[in-house]
Amino acid sequence: MYPTIFDFGTIKLGTIHFPIAVHSFGLMMALAFLTIMFLLQRELTRKKLEPHLASSIVLWAAIGGIVGAKLYSVLQAGDLSILFSNSGLVWYGGLIGGTAAALYVIHRSSSPILSTLDALAPLLLLGYGIGRIGCFLAGDGDYGPPSDLPWAMAFPNGTVPTDVPVHPTPLYETGMSLIGFGLLWTIRKQKEGMPGWVFGGELILAGIERFLAEIWRLNPPTFLGLLTTAQLFSILMIAIGGWFIYWVTHRSPVPVQAVSAPTSTATRKRKKRKR
Repeated sequence: MYPTIFDFGTIKLGTIHFPIAVHSFGLMMALAFLTIMFLLQRELTRKKLEPHLASSIVLWAAIGGIVGAKLYSVLQAGDLSILFSNSGLVWYGGLIGGTAAALYVIHRSSSPILSTLDALAPLLLLGYGIGRIGCFLAGDGDYGPPSDLPWAMAFPNGTVPTDVPVHPTPLYETGMSLIGFGLLWTIRKQKEGMPGWVFGGELILAGIERFLAEIWRLNPPTFLGLLTTAQLFSILMIAIGGWFIYWVTHRSPVPVQAVSAPTSTATRKRKKRKR
């Protein structure tokens, strides 16, 4: 594979060396964020929300996701050097950090939270799928166990090299994420009468995707010898998504009278003048 696409060498400033390179994982991550920002801006415009909010959401979600992933990895390994390395991007740490940052930005804006989350939700699956292509190109160890299937492949030049053909799990994740994105993108307009439904659906689909992906990954089971930590998080996501859909489906709608009452007197006066 191709962990590094362009290597510009190292800049020396005294005793400090700064390697300058374009890595495939970083390139695909940047492409994922840019794609999300572009489509989110268009979706917010379509929903008559604040389109400029897209850049703030994506920027802070990216920062929060990277910081969350790094901090979780540091707590897990007990090694502060991970903060300054190219590794240590733990999925569930990034999920927590990125979600918290995005929710904070949306909460601080004047846009309705649930409708904005619905605009963002399908794009999260799309961005995740693009990012997993970066994992595949980098050969960063996210691949699965050895396999003799026709599409199994080795990663001799990967960040975590292997000469044994294995399951290309990142490609599986990309495929499942794109399917989930397509489903939500197709029905998003049908569910606009229930703000929050699409976001709940994204939680369910993302949870299912990661739960299945763990079957073809090398992560050892940590819960009762049956489930990995990521699968536990996936089950929690599915449960929260299911509850979210139930809540937005059964919550009481805003009374129509409360909205139309202030204009009723003015309307009657206009009708009298016309007579």
